Amino acid sequence: MKQVLLWFKVIRPYSLFASFCPVAVGLLAEGVRSTLVAVATMACALSLQIFSNLVNDYFDFKRGADKVDRDGPERMMAQGAVSEAQMRKAIIVTLIICLLLGIYLVYCGGWPILLIGVASVAFAWLYTATNHSLSYLGIADIFVFIFYGVVASTGTTFLQTESFSFPSFYAGAVCGLISMCLLIINNLRDIESDKEVGKRTFPVRFGKRAGEIGMLGVVLLMPLFAWLAFGFSWPMLIVVPALLLFAATLRAKGKQYNPCMMGAGITNLIYVGLCLLA
Repeated sequence: MKQVLLWFKVIRPYSLFASFCPVAVGLLAEGVRSTLVAVATMACALSLQIFSNLVNDYFDFKRGADKVDRDGPERMMAQGAVSEAQMRKAIIVTLIICLLLGIYLVYCGGWPILLIGVASVAFAWLYTATNHSLSYLGIADIFVFIFYGVVASTGTTFLQTESFSFPSFYAGAVCGLISMCLLIINNLRDIESDKEVGKRTFPVRFGKRAGEIGMLGVVLLMPLFAWLAFGFSWPMLIVVPALLLFAATLRAKGKQYNPCMMGAGITNLIYVGLCLLA
């Protein structure tokens, strides 16, 4: 029970949406043939997200990136709400859940799913847990697009159809782009604190304006991938809430970026709703 309570304290809704949405569009792209496999896929994706967030909370605190007075949402370790031992235990428990669900999915989908599972756990760990973590090198955006986009959607479809699906790939790419926006917003907010701990995100390397231009480029790619996935149909309208999110991000300062992050999560949900209409 304590582990469950810790999960609810640490996990943000918008991060769970980032895992749920590409799985959902992967199911929508080619249809559901096994409800049990679909549920297990969703549970595994959410468990991996929780694992990633716990690892991120733990190692960012250890490196001094998270402080009590941070502009971002409160972190449990930085606030002293949980001990290092409690967080390590939560990480282990969550990893075990991921592995158990993953074993079942590998049984259903074979070696391609094994490769996806190993890569996903490695990405979740390497994001912040090593001396050369992806988030500190400024290349995390690429991996967010891959794992919170095309890998999640096509892996989901493969489990249902045992084949690769281009519509699923393109549909998932939109989710990946939305998650990239989420990360860009986070990095724009934390430019100064990231500089202090040597976290060389894209905005730290190239400046705030470059980060904002990069976000605009990401937004403008969304209707293209939606068109490739579904043709001229409702999902292409995702550009509208995405542009509104971009406009809000341009106006944001300090803690004002936090509602924008939630806005990115809602944008992901809106996209799923548009896909339902396609």
